[in-house]
Amino acid sequence: MGTAGIFCGLVNAPGAAAQDNYEIQVYGYDQVPAKHTMVEVHSNFTINGTKTSDNGLLPTHHALHETLEITHGFTEWFETGFYIFTSARSGNGIDFVGTHIRPRVRAPEKWRWPVGVNLSNEIGYQRRAFSADTWTWEMRPVVDKQLGKWYLAFNPALERSIHGENSAQGFEFSPNFKAGYDFTKKISGGIEYYGAMGPVSGFDPLQEQQHQIFAVADLNVGPKWEINFGMGAGLTAATDHFIAKMILGYRFDF
Repeated sequence: MGTAGIFCGLVNAPGAAAQDNYEIQVYGYDQVPAKHTMVEVHSNFTINGTKTSDNGLLPTHHALHETLEITHGFTEWFETGFYIFTSARSGNGIDFVGTHIRPRVRAPEKWRWPVGVNLSNEIGYQRRAFSADTWTWEMRPVVDKQLGKWYLAFNPALERSIHGENSAQGFEFSPNFKAGYDFTKKISGGIEYYGAMGPVSGFDPLQEQQHQIFAVADLNVGPKWEINFGMGAGLTAATDHFIAKMILGYRFDF
């Protein structure tokens, strides 16, 4: 299952509402089946990030972000996810960061569309020490396709600050993309891209945009498990330079 994209910034650059480093994931078409619940833990460690406080935001360097995600499937086409974000860093201790809720709908399989399509809406709160925008909303369309051993997914997300410094910016464009290849029945590898380009009315200058590439692996150990891990490198000055990530999820039959 591919779930909730991240919502604020990999690092909080001026004017950028971007994908953050609490839940680093490209969404796919699959959702939690009806009457089932998926519990996931997202563990992300910033190996090289911001080292000083800026505009009231805490540094990201050597910060460990743990996110608990609980998603329940209500029908074959509708699920809802709930997130709790935390951050731990030497000198700052362990902090509660915020919560989000994410309802998601998809085109049912019986429609037999040539690609998988769904739409998530994520809204939530993050404390001011961790985000310049305390309330945010994300609309994330999802299009994916399995082509033999290849898997492709594209998330052209639109994000908006509801309350905070960037609330006057309107919607901002944050595209995400994944290309994966099945090396065996149990091991897949590929790349994931996460970007934040600024307001749709006029993108930020390149040095203020956020662009990051991850080399990732997915372990297909069983239909109830989700295991994804990888290493990411930032491509611009506004992006945290190196991040390690892991997702561990298990689906319960309730």
